Amino acid sequence: MQGFLDFIQGFLDLGATVILPVAIFLLGLFFGQKPGKAFRSGLTIGVAFVGIFLVIDLLVNNLGPAAQGMVERLGVSLNVIDVGWPATSSIAWASAVAPFIIPLGLVVNVVMLLTKTTKTMNVDIWNFWHYTFMAAMIYAISGSIIQGLIGAILFQIVALKVADWTAPMMSKFYDLPGVSIATGSTISYAPGIFLVKGIQKIPGIRNWNADPDSIQKRFGIFGESIFIGLFLGAAIGALAGYGAGEIIEIGMAMAAVMVLMPRMVKILMEGLMPVSESAREWLNKKFGDKDIYIGLDAAVALGHPAVISTALILVPITVLMAVILPGNALLPFGDLATIPFIVAFIVGAARGNIVHSVIAGAIMIAISLYIATDVAPIFTEMAISADLELPEGSTQVSSIDQGGNIVNWIIFKVFSLFN
Repeated sequence: MQGFLDFIQGFLDLGATVILPVAIFLLGLFFGQKPGKAFRSGLTIGVAFVGIFLVIDLLVNNLGPAAQGMVERLGVSLNVIDVGWPATSSIAWASAVAPFIIPLGLVVNVVMLLTKTTKTMNVDIWNFWHYTFMAAMIYAISGSIIQGLIGAILFQIVALKVADWTAPMMSKFYDLPGVSIATGSTISYAPGIFLVKGIQKIPGIRNWNADPDSIQKRFGIFGESIFIGLFLGAAIGALAGYGAGEIIEIGMAMAAVMVLMPRMVKILMEGLMPVSESAREWLNKKFGDKDIYIGLDAAVALGHPAVISTALILVPITVLMAVILPGNALLPFGDLATIPFIVAFIVGAARGNIVHSVIAGAIMIAISLYIATDVAPIFTEMAISADLELPEGSTQVSSIDQGGNIVNWIIFKVFSLFN
C-alpha cells in the first residue's frame, strides 16, 4: 500500500503541467484523434499551463508578502493561522485514505457520464486533493476508510453538478466553450451566484456599472486592465507599508498579471478545442446529440481582468474582516493569494461587475472565516498527524481554501452526527 501511495504522490508531484497533457493526450486517442494531433493538443495545453502557473507564481510571490505586511501593520493577533492550500493538500495526501481517491474519483466520474448524471469529464486530477481532504477529515473523526470515501464521493458529485450548472457561464462570459470547473475551492463559492442575483435587485446598487468595459469607457486609457492592475497593485503595496520602489514593483507585477493571463488562456483553448470537438463527435455517434464539458483547473478563469481586480480589492477587505468579525479566530495569510480562484463563479454571475463581485465575495469570505475557525481543532489534529510543523506562535491552524469550504463543512457536519 505504501508503495502505491508513493507512486501516486510521485505522479501528483509532477503537477498539472505534466498530468493535464498526459490526460488530454489519452483522451484525444480515446476519442479517435490521430496520435500526432492528440500529442499536439496535450503539449499545447501543457505549455499553456506552464505559462498560467508562471503568471500565478508572479501573483502569489508578490501578493503573499504584501498581505503579510498588511497583517503586521494592523498588529492582528488571532490564534488560528491560515496555512494555505499547499500545506492543506499535503495534509490530505498524508492520510490513509489518499491512495483510493484518484482511482475512485475516475470511476465515479465515468459512471456519472455513462448514466448521464453529469456532462463534465474532469481531467483536473491534481485538484482531487480537495476530495482527499474531505475523506481525511471524516476518517479523522470516524476511523473508517469507508465513511471517508463516501464523504469524498459526495463532495465529488456536488463538484461535478456545480461544474455542469456553471459551464454555460464559462462559455458565455469567459469565452471558454466546452469547459467546466469542478475545482473544490471554486465550487464552494457557487452560492455567491445567488448573492449576486440578490445584489443586482437592490435599487441604486444594481445600477453601479463597474465591469472592465464600463470602467474603460469612463476613464479611457487609464481604465484598461493594465492600468487597473498597476493601480490596485500599488494600492496594496501602500497598505502593506512598502517604500516607493516596492510599491512600483508590485504595481508592475499586477499589471503584468492582467496582461499575460488572458494570453495564456488563449493558448490553452488552442490546445483544448480539437479534443473538445473530437469528444463531441464521438459522443454524438455513440449516444446521439450530447454536450460534453472538459473539467479544468479554475486557473483558466483568471484570464478575465475582472477576476483579478475583484480579488485584489478583496485582499485588504479579508484582512479587515478577520479583525472586526466577532467570533472569528482565523488569521488570513496563506490563502489570500488564492482569492482569484474562489471568486471566479461570483465574477461570472455578476458579468464582470467588480462592485457587485466584491460585495458578494466579501460575504462569502466572511462565511468561510467562520467555517475555518469552526474546523480548526480537527484541522490542527490532522496537521499534527501529518507531521506538519505549526507556524511559530500559533496554537491552531486552518485555511480559507478547504478549511473554510462550505461543501466540505456541510458534509463533515453530517458525518459528525454519527461519530
